[in-house]
Amino acid sequence: MNSSKDNLWSNVHQASKIYLLPNFFTAGNLFFGFLSMVLCIRGRFDAVANSAIDKIAQVLTPIVGVTDDPSTSYYLLSILCILISVFCDALDGRVARAVGKSSLFGKEFDSIADVVSFGVAPALLMVFLILRPVSELPESVQSIMRGSGFFVSFVFLLCAAVRLSRFNVLTCPYIAGHEKYEHGDFCGMPAPAAAGVVASISLTLLTLNMKSYILLLIPLMLLIAWFMISNIPYPSFKHINWNTSTKFRSFIILVACALLIIYFKEYSFSIIFLAYAFYAPIKYLPRAMKIIRYARKRKLVKKS
Repeated sequence: MNSSKDNLWSNVHQASKIYLLPNFFTAGNLFFGFLSMVLCIRGRFDAVANSAIDKIAQVLTPIVGVTDDPSTSYYLLSILCILISVFCDALDGRVARAVGKSSLFGKEFDSIADVVSFGVAPALLMVFLILRPVSELPESVQSIMRGSGFFVSFVFLLCAAVRLSRFNVLTCPYIAGHEKYEHGDFCGMPAPAAAGVVASISLTLLTLNMKSYILLLIPLMLLIAWFMISNIPYPSFKHINWNTSTKFRSFIILVACALLIIYFKEYSFSIIFLAYAFYAPIKYLPRAMKIIRYARKRKLVKKS
């Protein structure tokens, strides 16, 4: 994205150019988000035994094992589609910057695709898988899940849409000061990371018996939604390439993430996404406490 007013697009035709390569990845993001929704709906309402679906799910996630419930394979592929969408989203902007083919159309197209892949698709997973009432649970818990599942899912979708809209405003090249948000940290948790948290937790639910902890997922989902619309600075990796230098500590963290994926496989996604979700709030908690103490002192001084 151009940063100076002299280099901004001169007319609407220039700003609306559709460059093939970066928008191809954005279209891939949208496709896998839509496919995730279709698979999730089929897993909930129209799950029938399908040997092709089962084989693909077993190859990609062998740790789950063979189950008698045909919906499991559909949910697994739905989750993996969201993770693939995260990968496509990470590539479209990077490719656009690498080839120098950024456009205002590409930016808006990316946000619209993100609403589908990282808003609607994970919200459906919440309703149909994460926050659904399970017959093995006590009736009181099932009643809570029925009343909260739809509400929490919509709150997540709403926060994702608001976060993406705010991002477009903060990085608008026609508004002074956009460079801070265009090249710096994210303001709030990015929607792809929040969707990654939902998808990875869904994957963990399919591999582990977590029925006794299911009520804890309601405040966790609401907290992830709030992280998206908060002002907490989250680290951005969009300008990292093969020539980027890094600190020793950051290099160790990257190696550790690679080892997690190799050894813990499906469980590693939950660890990585949750670590990213809570890293920034924990890091900036001391600063927030200082601001609160300073505000209290000012109030006391004014009263005296």
